[in-house]
Amino acid sequence: MAWSVLIFGLAVVISSGAKLGAALGLIGWLLLYFFAGGATRVAVDAVWNFLTEFTISAIPLFILMGDVLMESNLSKRSYSAIAPLFRRVKGGLLHTNIAVCAIFGAMSGSSMAVAAAVGSVAYPELSRLGYNKPAVVGSLAAGGTLGLLIPPSMSLLVFGALTDTSIGKLFIAGIIPGVLLSLFFMVTIYFLCRAQPDIAPVDSQPVPVKQIIADIIGMWPIPIIILSVLGSIALGFATATEAAAIGAFTTILIGFVIGDLTWKGLWKCCVASIGTFAAVSFVIMGAIILAQAVATLALPTQLLEMLQSVNLGKYTILILIVIVYLILGCFFEGLSMMIMTLPIAFPLMISLGFDPVWFGIVVTIMIELAMLTPPVGSNLFVLSAITKGEVSLGQAAWAASPYWITILLFIAVITVFPDIVLFLPRLLF
Repeated sequence: MAWSVLIFGLAVVISSGAKLGAALGLIGWLLLYFFAGGATRVAVDAVWNFLTEFTISAIPLFILMGDVLMESNLSKRSYSAIAPLFRRVKGGLLHTNIAVCAIFGAMSGSSMAVAAAVGSVAYPELSRLGYNKPAVVGSLAAGGTLGLLIPPSMSLLVFGALTDTSIGKLFIAGIIPGVLLSLFFMVTIYFLCRAQPDIAPVDSQPVPVKQIIADIIGMWPIPIIILSVLGSIALGFATATEAAAIGAFTTILIGFVIGDLTWKGLWKCCVASIGTFAAVSFVIMGAIILAQAVATLALPTQLLEMLQSVNLGKYTILILIVIVYLILGCFFEGLSMMIMTLPIAFPLMISLGFDPVWFGIVVTIMIELAMLTPPVGSNLFVLSAITKGEVSLGQAAWAASPYWITILLFIAVITVFPDIVLFLPRLLF
């Protein structure tokens, strides 16, 4: 009966358009009240314990970093510095889109923030140069997803907090997959441009080496921001939360010194960050109540016993989990989808022998897919809006579809070679 309430309740949530946090919390509350002897107090304690965790304070700090980066216009300088490196490669500045998104992903934990920051600079410039507009949007949408995988990542931070997995290990684990996925995207661009040469015009004009070196040196604040976060974690100087504070302070300082950040702009960033964090926290609270109910009733154990009784292998179950995420990605924003599914998916996958850090990276990559999946794909909406209607949502989705396939291929690669994810965490922790 508890399973019926859970499944029917989630189905109603998907179809009703109700606020996800409230809906998840209500389902969990009903399960605790009617099937766990009225043990609703445990949900209150779980929410309180989560929201008073020191780790959670890192979330608004990473959000603030992303907002400050956009407000200070550091994205324009980064794009101008990296563009000459790829100008003569097949695909040209489409590769630059991926590279700059990867760099900004290492400074911002938000996919949409990365897509918006780089897209607002890249789209007008590439349109002026004659690049295929939907192709530009597709590359930017894909590149924006790197903001979720390359640390610091809000997705990995929330995953770690909800599952009690080391956030430091998750952040370090995201580095190699993030770089590799960037290369996968560039290879995709290369073959797309070989098949359709009109996507990207060929620029044979040489760029002086001195200019390239000067532009790259001018990017000196970028590695400082990245090292302030990842370096402090990897070297053991700071926890993820302390690293978030160091990163936020460094970003604000650089924004004032060499960027366009003002006190008014900083206040605007703080207000926006608080609003974003409040929205995320509301969803997390509902998910915690549901997770507490699911754990109290031992539903993951029941599901595992059922799957074992029909002799499904661990990788078959992994494929089923991926399919479920693909379907949910059509209806939910990525982070909400993760929060909603972890109470069932995480204990199930860990009981099958999958590493929690590895699974955190897989879930994050599935969230990336959701950012490119219509009709909800957030990156598609953001970039379509940036084009001011020149590229429709449908055109953006079609242009992003090759990267969608690339991401699925990448999941297969890290499944066959899990050390791609686990090598650095094992080395450093």
